Amino acid sequence: MFELLGIPPQALFGQLLLGLINGSFYAMLSLGLAIIFGLLNIINFTHGAQYMLGAFVAWMLLNYLGIGYWWALLLVPIAVGATGIIIERLLISRLYHLDHLYGLLLTFGLALIMQGLLRNEYGISGLPYGIPAELAGGTNLGFMFLPNYRGWVVIASLIVCLGTWFVIEKTRLGAYLRAATENPTLVGAFGINVPLMITLTYGFGVALAGFAGVLAAPIYSVNPNMGADLIIVVFAVVVIGGMGSILGSVLTGFGLGLVEGLTRVFYPEGSAVVIFVIMAIVLMIKPAGLFGRTA
Repeated sequence: MFELLGIPPQALFGQLLLGLINGSFYAMLSLGLAIIFGLLNIINFTHGAQYMLGAFVAWMLLNYLGIGYWWALLLVPIAVGATGIIIERLLISRLYHLDHLYGLLLTFGLALIMQGLLRNEYGISGLPYGIPAELAGGTNLGFMFLPNYRGWVVIASLIVCLGTWFVIEKTRLGAYLRAATENPTLVGAFGINVPLMITLTYGFGVALAGFAGVLAAPIYSVNPNMGADLIIVVFAVVVIGGMGSILGSVLTGFGLGLVEGLTRVFYPEGSAVVIFVIMAIVLMIKPAGLFGRTA
């Protein structure tokens, strides 16, 4: 069928794979944004910079301390999440009772500071980060050649996204988190430390961005602008899925990645804007987003 359209099957599946990989990062980053906004009502514009920071910390661990990829997957989210906790305690916690605009302006300024510091130190040419030896090479699936590392990225992101959704939506801890955002006074009356829960929630959302940064480091060059190039698209994904919708962010992230990949095949000129076109259409039809709840 596709050969009749002049499209080799290998090109189609290759672009679908690329779209699925991009969708993996869209899903993980939009998931972190959805958690922070849905539970804390903070529009975290620093998220792209924290994703970039995750890639840089992984690169620093490897080049300065000799700590490889697998340990970085564990250590980097903890380190980046800890920086998020510090930011939340020192700065963001002062804005919870103010308009969303103040939080957006603060986090936007923090993102510029983080990008500027790393740009001044390392430049913008990009730093290489090698694929771990265990995931080198690829697998011939018959209809296409699948690089092992890219397959790992898709699997890892699915596990993290679905695991996070399960914890927040299906466990007692997730119920406490949701209840704390609705009625913190009542939840506090049961002896739960609501401020600590909010801080840890923000730190976890930031840790997801750090984890995504480690996964991205071997695929994309590690540079200070890698988060700025992605965060606008991720915000569009969150808006389409529904601000604060956990499952909506995951499904929309992967789905829009595939749509972007298909657009590259059939209409390459439109691949850079297709997500924003979809966002405009969704907002006209359902302003709360595909999975968002209307007020």
